[in-house]
Amino acid sequence: MSKINLAFPEGKIKVLTMSYDDGVYADRKLVEIFNRHGIKGTFHLNSGLMGEPGRIAAEEAADLYKGHEISAHTVTHPTIARCPKETIVREIMDDREGLESIAGYPVRGMSYPNGSYSPEIKAMLPHLGIEYARVVKSTGQFGLPDDLFEWQPTCHHKQDLMALGEQFVGFHKQQYLYLMYVWGHSYEFDNDGNWELIESFCRLAGGRSDIWYATNMEIVDYLNAFRQLKFAASTRFVWNPGASSVWLSVDGEIVEVPGGSRQSLQD
Repeated sequence: MSKINLAFPEGKIKVLTMSYDDGVYADRKLVEIFNRHGIKGTFHLNSGLMGEPGRIAAEEAADLYKGHEISAHTVTHPTIARCPKETIVREIMDDREGLESIAGYPVRGMSYPNGSYSPEIKAMLPHLGIEYARVVKSTGQFGLPDDLFEWQPTCHHKQDLMALGEQFVGFHKQQYLYLMYVWGHSYEFDNDGNWELIESFCRLAGGRSDIWYATNMEIVDYLNAFRQLKFAASTRFVWNPGASSVWLSVDGEIVEVPGGSRQSLQD
């Protein structure tokens, strides 16, 4: 029997994703830095607060975040674990609706406002069209998420960002997959006077041929595409019922399984 493992697109073993909250003016500079280094970000926005002092207006958001992901953060940023379920439903659904009118695509992810969530809220999210939700507690690690509704990042950008980045870019063992997930608020770079920190990190981690640069949702969609693959009992072939390609490592060789195809995995 062949040894078959998931790989990231084009056979890569590392993925980098960035996650920033609140949609403030400093996102303009952060997006420019990301774009310059080929890095993708997910920006979690409060549709009800857009255009308020210091915040990106709805009219600007579509162009500013083009090529990145617009994601939910509730309409008004309440501490939702203290809210009745009726409020939570409206905060999430109205935020999705408002952001979708800007983005032009279904908004299917979120980060918890004020880091507030509960088991009951997590259980509600699939029924509200949400497929992942990021928390604020960091792991300092590079594993794939165990729970997409309690997605723990690797680090806040204030937490050993460069040391963790050096570690991440140095990974090379093909038997593992590595995910570096950085989160924060762009206004913190203004407050702390340390834009050079994120500039340095993006110079280090950006533009590398062995890293997949993805939004939060792109990672979720790819993992789901892998889970939907239909393998023969013998694992000699696989059927991909989805529309997008999935890459596998088969006895150390990279095999692309295009969407809608049956792919042999053994000669």
